Amino acid sequence: MQNDAQNQHIHWMREAIAEARRAEAINEVPIGAVVVKDGEIIGRGHNVRESTADPTAHAEMIAIKEASKRLNAWRLTDCDLYVTLEPCPMCAGAILQSRIRRVIYATPDPKAGCAGTLMNLLQDPRFNHRTEVVAGVLQEECSSMLSDFFRKLRKKQ
Repeated sequence: MQNDAQNQHIHWMREAIAEARRAEAINEVPIGAVVVKDGEIIGRGHNVRESTADPTAHAEMIAIKEASKRLNAWRLTDCDLYVTLEPCPMCAGAILQSRIRRVIYATPDPKAGCAGTLMNLLQDPRFNHRTEVVAGVLQEECSSMLSDFFRKLRKKQ
């Protein structure tokens, strides 16, 4: 059973990586996310902070908004969020507010990670909802994608 879950996580993370590639193609930081319910993607998002000049335009926020619109509900209790980078405080807050069941992320964020790296907002017992966290799915691939992006960016400057 463990392998089935891991295979599913890999499958959906590849979809999040495809979203990250869409961000990269428009010179945005390559972060992607998908919301999955009952084996179907109901929300997709990729980082568009630079192109929209919107500090809230993170991949997770966009995917959550799309999923909520699709379900016509703010509660995403039976949904899983796959994201290529550990959620920041804002996104962790949105995840809690939307009651997402599980977050699966690829690589930790040492500067803003709030799913266990800097703090764990998603499982803090003081909140009325807690989200299961699975870390490290396709970590190397996602970490390399981010490192390569920033390396190229530094070379341009």
